[in-house]
This record gives sequence, C-alpha cells and structure tokens, in this order.
Amino acid sequence: MAATAFTLTDLKNVLLQAAGTDDAAALEGDIDDLRFEDLGYESLALLETAGHIERTYGISLDEDAFAAADTPRALVDLVNTHLSAAGTVRP
Repeated sequence: MAATAFTLTDLKNVLLQAAGTDDAAALEGDIDDLRFEDLGYESLALLETAGHIERTYGISLDEDAFAAADTPRALVDLVNTHLSAAGTVRP
C-alpha cells in the first residue's frame, strides 16, 4: 500500500528525534517558511533528519536539493516530490 504524503507534522516528529530533544515548543505555530537556522536546527541535526527520512521512507534525497531546502515547507515539498517520483505516495 502506498504511503500518504509527508506532512509538516511528520517533519516536526523527525526533527525532534534527530535533534534528540523534546523541545516541541520551538516547532509550534506557523513555522512553514522560517529558516531551519532560525528554528535552532544546525547542519548536524539536519543531516540526521535527512538520514531518518531516507531510511523511513525509502528514498534518496539529492544532497544539493536538500541543502537548498532551508525551510520546513521546502523540505516537505522536496520529500513529497521524491516520494511521488518513487511511486510511494497516493495522489
């Protein structure tokens, strides 16, 4: 069965796991277009996030495209593009 789309909630859960923190408060509100840097996520946490997404969803994120996805909205869109291309997302 195909997976549903990757959502902002999914990303928030992955970010909390990757950063090894329970500080969900930093991810509340309208964060879609805030830069990860402004949310307190540095490169190591984002690399962990990418690895978790790749393992969980069975996709391979392009390194340059991942680096360019500097907001939650951009990263969710990138993951959904890869899921769609892999045929693992229901329309």
